[in-house]
Amino acid sequence: MPTSRSYRDSCGIARALDVVGERWALLVVRELLLAPQRFSELRHALPNVSSNVLADRLRELEHNGVIRRGPAPADGPRVYELSERGRRLEPILTALGDWGIAVPEPPAPSALSATSVLIFLRGAARPDPAAPPTTCRLELGGRVWTVRLAAGRAEVRPGEPARADVSLRTEPKTLSALLNDPGALATACADGSVAVVGDHAAVDRLLHAVTDPWSPGD
Repeated sequence: MPTSRSYRDSCGIARALDVVGERWALLVVRELLLAPQRFSELRHALPNVSSNVLADRLRELEHNGVIRRGPAPADGPRVYELSERGRRLEPILTALGDWGIAVPEPPAPSALSATSVLIFLRGAARPDPAAPPTTCRLELGGRVWTVRLAAGRAEVRPGEPARADVSLRTEPKTLSALLNDPGALATACADGSVAVVGDHAAVDRLLHAVTDPWSPGD
């Protein structure tokens, strides 16, 4: 059942933690930063949380105005999305992620969601501002994303691009490894862990846009 525990502390930090300090709460917020998601999609992105605990966190976050339920699409259940108040957590989570890169990686097996990798890519990519725009279609874990490199930055949005220079299909951990070592692309294509259709040079531009190599365990 949803928790009603409180630090009973008037400090703003303590009051914030009363709202988002429960286990899994901030990871739910992380998963909603780039796109609304259904309950089943959140379960897929957070494989180590039970359905009951996830349902509790969603109810608590909704009750506290951090998330809301969006309209039901024609093809399935309603989605969860961040409210304006919840969206204000984005820079806090970004800073927390930057701080956490120095923390050792958990023992295997560990999870890594598509949203996690794409948030890193969006923040760390520094493409050549003089290069022509590049649009990449990424299929990660069965979901499609559009990544556009232009004007020295990367834009990430959910869904199919109107037109793509290249399409890349892989898993989040493989993309993370390639951002850390772009030279491994040929091997990944050869062993089937990555499928590329279109301009391979566009994939190289995407992978080399991240100038500071990173992996979850750095």
